[in-house]
Amino acid sequence: MISDRTLILLTVILWSTIIAPACFAQKAPLSDTTSIETYNKLVSRYRYDKPDSALFLAQKGMALAKKQHNLDGQAMMLNQLGMIDDNVGRYADSRKKYLSALDLYTQTGNNKGMSAVNIRLGVVEMRKGNYDKATGYFLEALDISEKSGNPLGKMEANLTLGEAYFKQKKFDEALNYYHVAESLNSRLPFSNLSLNLLVDLGAIYRDMGRFEEAKAHLTRGLVPSNVPQYQGLNITLTTTLASVYTKEGNKNKSIELQKLALEKARRINNYIRQVQILNGLAATYGTGNANEALAYYKQAVVLAQGKDDYKQVTESLNNMADLYNFQKNYKAAFDIRSQQYAIADKYFYKEMSKQITSLQSEYELNQSKVKVQELSFLNKQQSFERKVILLVMTGALMLLIVVAVFLYRTSHLNRLLHRTNASLQDSNQVKDKLFSILGHDLRAPFVSVINLMEFIDDDDISPQKRKELMGLLLNTSNASLETLNNLLKWGEMQIKGVRLNQTTFAIKSNIDRTIAMLADTATYKSIIIENDVSDDVTVFADADHFDFVIRNLISNAIKFSYEKGTITISVNIEPDGNMVTIIVQDRGVGIPASQVNQIFNINNISTSGTNNEKGTSIGLLLCKEFVELNGGIIQVESEEGKGSAFKFSLHNAQVI
Repeated sequence: MISDRTLILLTVILWSTIIAPACFAQKAPLSDTTSIETYNKLVSRYRYDKPDSALFLAQKGMALAKKQHNLDGQAMMLNQLGMIDDNVGRYADSRKKYLSALDLYTQTGNNKGMSAVNIRLGVVEMRKGNYDKATGYFLEALDISEKSGNPLGKMEANLTLGEAYFKQKKFDEALNYYHVAESLNSRLPFSNLSLNLLVDLGAIYRDMGRFEEAKAHLTRGLVPSNVPQYQGLNITLTTTLASVYTKEGNKNKSIELQKLALEKARRINNYIRQVQILNGLAATYGTGNANEALAYYKQAVVLAQGKDDYKQVTESLNNMADLYNFQKNYKAAFDIRSQQYAIADKYFYKEMSKQITSLQSEYELNQSKVKVQELSFLNKQQSFERKVILLVMTGALMLLIVVAVFLYRTSHLNRLLHRTNASLQDSNQVKDKLFSILGHDLRAPFVSVINLMEFIDDDDISPQKRKELMGLLLNTSNASLETLNNLLKWGEMQIKGVRLNQTTFAIKSNIDRTIAMLADTATYKSIIIENDVSDDVTVFADADHFDFVIRNLISNAIKFSYEKGTITISVNIEPDGNMVTIIVQDRGVGIPASQVNQIFNINNISTSGTNNEKGTSIGLLLCKEFVELNGGIIQVESEEGKGSAFKFSLHNAQVI
């Protein structure tokens, strides 16, 4: 099968040898400039969808220009080679080629070429985020075009200046340049720049929230661009219009337009626009329809792999991994991420290694040439030079050793300083939390104890009243002791860390033990506790942490339930089977809506129970930390006056 490169070369030969002479039989033979211009048009035609063929043609054109000593032709091919590098993200290589082209155009005084190459250099800097440098190149292009009276060049320079300010979200400055370009365009024949102007105006009005103006400009360009030579810009107009609908909230219309653009891109075999649209569709579906988004990302990966565009492959794989993480499909996310890193390691780091090796080889080659010349002309000084070289190498080695030791010591001291700062910050956080809890949860109960003791010491109160106050004093003291125990446990966690001993166990027996432990408290208020958990429900967690959490939640449920109330403990297996949710539900006083979101916060204000039992916020804070440490979550649903349902999830031991 004939390759694309061979087919294109045969086309060029056929044009040069048969078609062109026939067309110009009565005129002068095909000139050198025309031949190079033919290569230039062919490279422009294949630059996006067949970059290998475009590269081959550009190299052939460069060879022809050098053979003819045509500096403008060489600059033209260098400009094309730079744009080929641009399309695959090799900005350092493209910049070198553009600078070489600029030097050649400067030598020949080709103002049009100098303006065009300055714009290309500005685009490279803009893609790298160097907007000041980009603006400098664009202004230089504008100055050259104004001095040479090139209105098309002035229009392109104003367009790119607008794009530079648009990228920086400086919309007013960008619009000023776009309006100048619009004014120039009204006096010029219709061209691709006319369509680029509509794309830029649509994009800026979109980001400014002026959606109707954006749609008007973009729609205006769809009909005139719907011709073969402007199909690429027609696709860009369509996808930009789709982005307006996306930002407006009309995702269905956006997806419809993007699919239409994808069909056109496939019809003209435009790789870059295909892969951009596939990624755009995936982003539009996003987490709202993750499966559809993944399907488009997979298409983008396959397409990019076919073109050896590994930069695009890694970007699409990265987005796929994020979606799999969103779906909690961690194995698929891990596999995709591994594939992404493998490709990056194989191609990007390998390419960097090749460049380093190439530079090293070039350096060594130059050194060899220098040495050969030195040996030819300075044979008598050979011994002296060796001593000098040895001395320089020794000095360099010693200098490297000193620098390495200095850097190591500096790095070591920086690490020690970082650790010390981190430790100090942790200590400050622990201190702040301790003072907060001491001030909030211990001060109030102790003040109550003192006040109750003063009342009890009063000789005028009756024995019955003194007995009631003694009961209240006991409840307050028990609440203070509970708070202190929780505080000590939390403080130990903050200082020593939490010991995690996860095992598999059936939770029903642990819940039964807790119910038995709290039976007296429940009986005092005539509260029934129902354990609806079956014997076969098992979790993978720290049993001590589980006991602490269930004890606190049941104790709170008793505390805030009305007399003769009912507390229910039940479980719910999540649909995917990975988690077990334990639910402690009461029908008590409930929690005000204003406090629900703060219930697990250290600053939560504790309240009294239905029999005036004292509450404590530190218990729920510990519950949250224990549950999350075991890989679960805790949440609450409550309606004031109707009760609360505390739910916490742990890993299902039957699927681990």
